[in-house]
Amino acid sequence: MKSPHGDRMSGLAPSSSPRRILLCGYYGEHNLGDDALLEVLNRQLPKGWQPVITANDASAVQTIVPNGMVVNRRSLKTVLRTIKHVQVVVLGGGSLLQDSTSFRSLVYYIALIIVARVKCKPVLLWGQGLGPLRHAWSRYLVGRVLNVATSITWRDNASMQLAKSIGIKSSMAMAPDPVWSHQTSNYQGGGNIVLCWRTTSLLTTSGWSLLLQAVDELSESKQKSVTWFAFHANQDVNLLQTLSKKGLVSERLKERSSTIIAKDIGHAREIFSNASLVIAMRLHALILSIVSQCPTVGLSYDPKVEAAARTAEAPWLDLSQLPSLERVLVQWSECMSHAPSKSHLQRIQEQACVHGQILKTELGKL
Repeated sequence: MKSPHGDRMSGLAPSSSPRRILLCGYYGEHNLGDDALLEVLNRQLPKGWQPVITANDASAVQTIVPNGMVVNRRSLKTVLRTIKHVQVVVLGGGSLLQDSTSFRSLVYYIALIIVARVKCKPVLLWGQGLGPLRHAWSRYLVGRVLNVATSITWRDNASMQLAKSIGIKSSMAMAPDPVWSHQTSNYQGGGNIVLCWRTTSLLTTSGWSLLLQAVDELSESKQKSVTWFAFHANQDVNLLQTLSKKGLVSERLKERSSTIIAKDIGHAREIFSNASLVIAMRLHALILSIVSQCPTVGLSYDPKVEAAARTAEAPWLDLSQLPSLERVLVQWSECMSHAPSKSHLQRIQEQACVHGQILKTELGKL
């Protein structure tokens, strides 16, 4: 595994075997959701392809893709230089084309696509979400640039419809998020209530108070401890502490609570397989929990979470319009006694295979 620091691809001839494929995403940033996407994407690559991965922390992706090479995703110049040494560029999962994080992030991926096409390299979008695109200039740029993509698979209908509305006419398909294709687990249950929460501007002090009171009362009535599972190690790990400092966490809930940082996908699957209930804001935490057969409630801070919950026919709450405490407790209590439907999950997983099928078809043409 190559270090991500500096340009480690410069000595490689573009025509040498095996053929190389550049996988671009938010990898090596200690977000387990992106690790889950990378694991699926790597598994779906046909034999004979050498993955070259854009990542910040090379060691974070080494166990997922042992044969992968890494370039520093935080150096656009390095990544652009790498394009000449690969045969195809893939934007792999997540919502990479959006301007809510920053316009700079959107420009980063647009630059990758443009340079790849200038160098006559096919560009494939795999399992992508699209948006938010809050600015007219963003919609214009994305609409123009994605028309040079070779093929696109979207992870939800909202992304597909947005793509059509801004004039994208490339070959497109839609299927459930690729992470749904992870293998199901044997659910044990009976353990803690698990929270996969993150900060969000949608929740005011009163919103946080309502959710925390609901967790407090549910954990007391069911006599369950509460695990704050940091799905994004850097962003989520201090959430319990932050809310406690604001006086929003009761002493009783503090005593029942502990924070655990997600180590890897296997660790997450183990936590979910033993939980009594998972209450997830993180999209891929919700998906992996349901794949683990655990009763799961979604907390939607973004339409993608609502879309995934609807796909799985799982209960969810809109954080911008929370109901009363009583209704929240009823929903969560009822959910604890209903595991996800295995037959419905199987149908979702079959549909999610479309991403891999199209990927193999397109790579087979090269």
